[in-house]
Amino acid sequence: MEEPHHGIRALHTASTITVYQAYAPEIGVPAVRHGRFPSTWLRDRMTWIKPSFLWMMYRCGWATKEGQETVLAVEITREGFEWALRHACLSHYVPELHADQASWNRQLKRTPARVQWDPERDLRLQPLPYRSLQLGLTGEATVRYADEWIVAIDDVTPLAREVHGHVYAGELERAAALLPGERPYPVAEDVLTRLRQQVRGRAQS
Repeated sequence: MEEPHHGIRALHTASTITVYQAYAPEIGVPAVRHGRFPSTWLRDRMTWIKPSFLWMMYRCGWATKEGQETVLAVEITREGFEWALRHACLSHYVPELHADQASWNRQLKRTPARVQWDPERDLRLQPLPYRSLQLGLTGEATVRYADEWIVAIDDVTPLAREVHGHVYAGELERAAALLPGERPYPVAEDVLTRLRQQVRGRAQS
């Protein structure tokens, strides 16, 4: 089946969706232990969540980059995830989508989430010809994420290292067999309409 050029692919259930983040052990380890972020996790900073496991591997270098040594699979409610999508704007200015840069800046300041479309990655972390969603959370969205949406937090660093080991050895089939079962995420129709607007702007940029 041909992949849509822009889409949300994720591990999800009837009520939850799994997103990925990577942190230093002093944040990641207690987050896993207690099922929520520790007090050292700053709520006044933007945080980016990624439904794509391989895009997270690209971002954190298979859990080798400084400050990103612990990879977390954060299971959150679909209700929360879709709230963020409904309250998101595009992460950058696109003339064809926004009246002018000033109006985009105003929108950016009053929305608690950012939509960004980045090339999906293959097992060798090379870009693929279609894009996956990143979602940036700030302000109210960050607080809701930390306090209301989280169902469970798991440490998937061992999985990242195991998959990477197979890739390094050229065992791509074995690596692929270990990947999370990501599939198209069924976005509500009103949310989908909003995302399509964001997609048109991103595709022309």
